[in-house]
Amino acid sequence: MSAMLNRDLGKLTSSAIGLGCMPMSWGYGVENVDPVEVRATLREAIDLGVTLLDTSDIYGPFTNEELLGEEVVKAGFRDRVLLATKFGFLPKDKYKFDRDASPAHVKRACDASLTRLQTDVIDLYQLHRTDPKVPIEETWMAMVELVKAGKVRYLGLSEVTLDELKRAHAIYPVTTLQSELSLWTRDAIETGILQWTVDNEVGFLAYSPLGRGYLTGVPLSVNSEDFRFFNPRFTPEAMANNQVIIDKISQVAERLGISNAQLALAWTLAISPNVVPIPGTKQRKWLRQNVASIEVTLTPEVLAELDTLPKSVAPRY
Repeated sequence: MSAMLNRDLGKLTSSAIGLGCMPMSWGYGVENVDPVEVRATLREAIDLGVTLLDTSDIYGPFTNEELLGEEVVKAGFRDRVLLATKFGFLPKDKYKFDRDASPAHVKRACDASLTRLQTDVIDLYQLHRTDPKVPIEETWMAMVELVKAGKVRYLGLSEVTLDELKRAHAIYPVTTLQSELSLWTRDAIETGILQWTVDNEVGFLAYSPLGRGYLTGVPLSVNSEDFRFFNPRFTPEAMANNQVIIDKISQVAERLGISNAQLALAWTLAISPNVVPIPGTKQRKWLRQNVASIEVTLTPEVLAELDTLPKSVAPRY
């Protein structure tokens, strides 16, 4: 396997592929999580040169940050990784949340994340979702205070509108925008948000680049304990009707001699040099497959072919 490549996310340099840590303790069938395999996956990711580890206080809630605190920071790997976490959701039920992006909560949430992560500074602190009760300017200025206090190095936003992105950036540089981007989710391209990040030297963290597992073509078993059970794209009817997308991806991947996942990740990498996909996994076999996608180069002809994929029959939320 080739050495890991790096990409610039604003002033932050990251591995070209990051690791979404959420599935290790929340969201996708956590009843089947093997803690030994999770630990091995984290260690191997670091050995393979994956530097960006993305988590959030809501994952668990709280247990995902605690996992990274124990298995990465306390285990002695802090200087080899970028810890990226998020705040803004308050747990209400297993998959139901309230939002709080008030300045007071910004400080509380950051201090709590620092404790769980067992570190004295967070490399990238992100607002998970905006709070309709709080202007983005108020939240962002409170986040800037965390940088001034030395608790946070860089700041990011997640799933904001282009207007909100511009308003925050006018106050203090946005280092990254995290948003969903994949072969069946191209909203960031269609709305001009991705191009804005390019023009303004803002990094783009592409979450769910594998379509929450669907684009891999691996059969999914989704039950009520799984976050996807409540997602409109994962109803039996929607998955059946979207099979045409998988069939086309599988045809192209087979022709190129790669997996569906590698094709999907190579596509996100090809979209723009400021994009870093953060596929989530809790198993080493999928981690290795994902990381190997950096070796895949897609020709303009293949990219044009992928542009003809049909849209999903269901919205992403």
